[in-house]
Amino acid sequence: MKQKFKKEILEWIVLLSVFGIIYLAGWHTEVIGRIQQVVLSTGIIQPSIVEEEKNASYDFVIENLDGKRVQFEEFKGEVVFINFWATWCPPCVAEMPDIHRLFKNQKDQIRFIMISLDQDEDKASRFISKKGFEFPVYFLRSPLPDNYNTHSIPTTYVLDKNGKIKVENHGMAKYNTNSFRQLLTELSEGK
Repeated sequence: MKQKFKKEILEWIVLLSVFGIIYLAGWHTEVIGRIQQVVLSTGIIQPSIVEEEKNASYDFVIENLDGKRVQFEEFKGEVVFINFWATWCPPCVAEMPDIHRLFKNQKDQIRFIMISLDQDEDKASRFISKKGFEFPVYFLRSPLPDNYNTHSIPTTYVLDKNGKIKVENHGMAKYNTNSFRQLLTELSEGK
């Protein structure tokens, strides 16, 4: 009995040590994100299509990685994919490779606006560079209008050409699917 108890204690020490090393090394977000990517790859978690259309708001300012400020109203009349994310958010990290594949496929039809909510903007920039993501990344430079309810991240919105919110998804989702790409194509064609 004593031998079994010692073995269990040793197993717990090893397990807690592994978790401690992952956490202290700063790998926890990546590790959790990778696990969540596996879940996303199943296609179980799909984005939510808005049932009751809401008007989008264009009354805010963003800034790109090069320091250029942009009035969001410049995107009026276009289909816009907006994603609020942060480097410290495992679900954000999990869905970004899928969003990047969607971007590569749809960038000629859709505006992608990836808004980092990181306090350390250099960290966000380094993360994007390290991962090789090519989608445009921005930072907020004004308060966000109330109709973008971002109390949780990741949060994603898709705006149509008429300024209506067509997709509002709180939490991670798999976006690079046939049905979602079809929705974006229809929106870009004005359907």
